Amino acid sequence: MSQGVGADSGGTTSGSPLVLGPMLRYVDETSASIWVETRDAGTVVVRAGGDSWSARTFGAHGHHYALVEASGLEPGTRREYSVEFEGSRVWPPRDGEYPAPSIATLDPDRRLRMAFGSCRTSVPHDQRGHRTHGVDAMRSYALALASGNEADWPDLALFLGDQVYADVTSEEMRDFIRSRRDIEEVPGPELKDYEEYAHLYRLAWSDAANRWLLSTLPSAMIFDDHDIRDDWNASQSWRLKMEATSWWHGRIVAGLGSYWIYQHLGNLSPGERGEDVLWQMVAGHDGAAELDLTDALDALADRADRDPASYRWSYARDFGDVRLIVVDSRSARVLEPAERSLLDEPEMEWLDGKMRGGFRHLLIGTSLPYLLPAGLHHVESWNEAVSTAPVFSDADAGGGRRHRGARRGMWGRTAERVGERLRQGLDLEHWAAFQRSFHDMASMAMEVADGRRGTAPETVTFLSGDVHFSYVSEVERDSGSRLLQAVCSPIRNPLPRFMRFFSAAMAYGPAAPMGAAVARSVHVPDPPFTWKGIRGPWFDNNLAVLEDTPGGLNLRWVTGVVRDGDHEHPRLDTVAELTLGERSTSDAV
Repeated sequence: MSQGVGADSGGTTSGSPLVLGPMLRYVDETSASIWVETRDAGTVVVRAGGDSWSARTFGAHGHHYALVEASGLEPGTRREYSVEFEGSRVWPPRDGEYPAPSIATLDPDRRLRMAFGSCRTSVPHDQRGHRTHGVDAMRSYALALASGNEADWPDLALFLGDQVYADVTSEEMRDFIRSRRDIEEVPGPELKDYEEYAHLYRLAWSDAANRWLLSTLPSAMIFDDHDIRDDWNASQSWRLKMEATSWWHGRIVAGLGSYWIYQHLGNLSPGERGEDVLWQMVAGHDGAAELDLTDALDALADRADRDPASYRWSYARDFGDVRLIVVDSRSARVLEPAERSLLDEPEMEWLDGKMRGGFRHLLIGTSLPYLLPAGLHHVESWNEAVSTAPVFSDADAGGGRRHRGARRGMWGRTAERVGERLRQGLDLEHWAAFQRSFHDMASMAMEVADGRRGTAPETVTFLSGDVHFSYVSEVERDSGSRLLQAVCSPIRNPLPRFMRFFSAAMAYGPAAPMGAAVARSVHVPDPPFTWKGIRGPWFDNNLAVLEDTPGGLNLRWVTGVVRDGDHEHPRLDTVAELTLGERSTSDAV
């Protein structure tokens, strides 16, 4: 191996001017974005071969960041790179045990290969951490790539929510909170402000193996509830309860502001960054002192929370014959009972414009599974009806009844209150619990799959996480695109065993027909199609790897396994694998 990343918990020696990163974020055929957090203000330089690129830091809440755009690269090439700060090399460490970080540009002739998953807690990678939270699948994947045991590198890692847990904190995070405030006062062991979010991200991404992985594998991200708080925007009742507290406003502003810095900024292409109001301030700053983005960042976060239409977190990317759409299914919700929707009108219009054929595969990344196991789907649609009853119009052109809003609960106020408690207690707030959005998405997906929005792809595939078990489902169809749901969850946060039984019982077996009957009892119309599970569920910590192959869409779930008591170097094992070929061929399982 060439000189690379150090093995200590932070990947650098104590006192390094590099606090976090480098993280390789957006990469296309000719450019790459490298993100860092530094200890001080200054200039960051990235060197690869004989080329170099630089950026000045910008500040927020006393922290310093830079995003360096390496441009003019050759398609389909890989080059090792290093990072300098104020004239001194800060990455990779000279005594590192991992390969040097590298930039691999997209090859227009290569089929897409992508890792994805969600839900990862940050606890130590030792025997105790493995006993309580299982082996980190992301770290195991990093070790396999570093050692050469995973030969085929992905083009991208897509993280589908709960990259950090702001509400369920680790011992290390609670120690930090205690060092700066009384943890017995609200919000207790949960995060309160930007400083605590910055520390949480550092805990999440500073393990040496994962830090190396993020420095050399491009990544894209979208939030889910735990990045902010459990059940974020589950309902109007939930939101009003949070807004009545003394601490929520500070929390949501810090959560969205830090998300823009640590996650969202790296999702954007150079062109998209150029249109972003905050990045325009960074790029246009020419003063001698470092730009302090604090006030503008907080203002954007506050505005985005109050008026979701003012800022878009969703994004889309094309990889040759594959389109990836990543949907914000959390902040863009409409929660008023008469207008409940998982996506507001501007977001739905944006999504409608991106849902097009003409690709070999159309991938829709949404943190919340679109197609839950049928039993759970019906329970959630029933819950919406008794909490805020759906109102449907007459049959639409497709023969189904279209959701047009909601009123008070179908079974009265007592059932409405019970339904709301169940919604929040059992996390019944996926696409199925927003029937208006579920049916709108169904119409778009079916139009793509039937070739009414351009040439029908081989597959229309939803990629999701959140539920802490993994599975693959398929809509039952005789022609057109295969319509699929693939879930990978968790990367590292397994369900307790009693919850695994409960989840399986709620999702499978007699739960499906019983759930359908209960949903019909409150006048929820049947879904416009039926679907069934074709693999799963399984409950291991997983990372999934998707590959566009000549034979079809290949999906593989991998997990870390400790052998011979070696907790420092878990092995990578395959949990499940299948290839979803064209409709005329059989699945290879």
